[in-house]
Amino acid sequence: MALQVPKTSGFAQMLKEGAKHFSELEEAVYRNIQACKELAQTTRTAYGRNGMEKMVINYLEKLFVTNDAATILRELEVQHPAAKMTVMASHMQEQEVGDGTNFVLVFAGALLELAEELLRIGLSVSEILPNLVRFDNIRVCKILGCGITSSSVLHGMVFKKETEDAKIAVYSCPFDGMITETKGTVLIKTDEELMNLIKAIADTGANVVVTGGKVEDMALHYANKYNMMLVKLNSKWDLRRLCKTVGATALPRLTPPVLEEMGHCDRRWHHFYHSTSGLYRQSDDDIERAVDDGVNTFKVLTRDKRLVPRGGATEIELAKQIISYGETCPGLEQYAVKKFAEAFEAIPHALANEVISKLYAVYQEGNKNVGLDTEALVPAVTDMLEAGVLDTYLGKHWSIKLAANAAVTVLRVDQVIMAKPDGGRKPPSGKKDWDDDRND
Repeated sequence: MALQVPKTSGFAQMLKEGAKHFSELEEAVYRNIQACKELAQTTRTAYGRNGMEKMVINYLEKLFVTNDAATILRELEVQHPAAKMTVMASHMQEQEVGDGTNFVLVFAGALLELAEELLRIGLSVSEILPNLVRFDNIRVCKILGCGITSSSVLHGMVFKKETEDAKIAVYSCPFDGMITETKGTVLIKTDEELMNLIKAIADTGANVVVTGGKVEDMALHYANKYNMMLVKLNSKWDLRRLCKTVGATALPRLTPPVLEEMGHCDRRWHHFYHSTSGLYRQSDDDIERAVDDGVNTFKVLTRDKRLVPRGGATEIELAKQIISYGETCPGLEQYAVKKFAEAFEAIPHALANEVISKLYAVYQEGNKNVGLDTEALVPAVTDMLEAGVLDTYLGKHWSIKLAANAAVTVLRVDQVIMAKPDGGRKPPSGKKDWDDDRND
């Protein structure tokens, strides 16, 4: 008779083999806090103007060298559910404001780290929680060969071909006449019928055809025969931007367009400057992220024009006022309020540890705009308002709100259930750049 190891009684008995289950303070809450702290420590050294670069190799074995937290999180595969909450908060910050993703991670990690101190001295989670929220059309086209001073702004879209007096027919379906995305059916039995269909499109005056699907070789042949330029856009968002730019209507079926459905542009070209440069592709990626941050900052300013000092000035002032408020709170509540204020010091600490005492000393004198001077060779403070180093109020507001919400959500979780990962062992990758051995 074979011996059988009995399963654990209780909730774990209902789970499949291989599933993980954690509960209570020691197993769930402290584990969640530790995961979020480690994620925050990973990106903390990349915070600020002089942040360190991180080397990330994603699942496609593509190498990234960057200090941009949004790029780092996008390429990382975070498995822990609590750490994923802070990653989601950082993604929400990027969608809402477009900048400040690293602030959310660092601040959320600091909140959880200080909350852990209160939990270990005997406070409960319930005693801590009550004391703790049209520029999409701008795109960046990177072309190797020149520096950032050679950049220019183009009102329109960029393509690699040229034509004049273009009459543009736009289709959201494949350019082959066989399958459509709608319920309508197009049946073409012979090549002659396909040629007649493309000829009918050309007879309407269209000399540029844009499609959002695949292009059949025979359809491309007949398009060349009737001197029609064919452009394939895989992204439906790009297709919508093109329609808006040229005033066209995207047709769901491959039919000859009427004049009102076609777009028009006077001239379309791709200009090339002969030059030699030592810039590498990573520089282009950094410049693209810088332009994206600038565009998003302008987008935020159209919603709320208020600005706040950078360099840790805003965080120190908030910490000072919250500490003063904590002194007025009775009972155990004051501990949570003071730890919340202390979490704001994580931002100046990430910039330079030596200036915290200097900032508090200057703030006691009444100067609320003093922050870390990033231009100085040694840690020093300066007036951020006079130096013109400012941050958007809305970006700071959402950063604090999302980080606090993520920290509160992590602290509320007292049970973690992780299903067994699908699939078996990954096959060995083998030796790269080696040909397969074959016996002829």
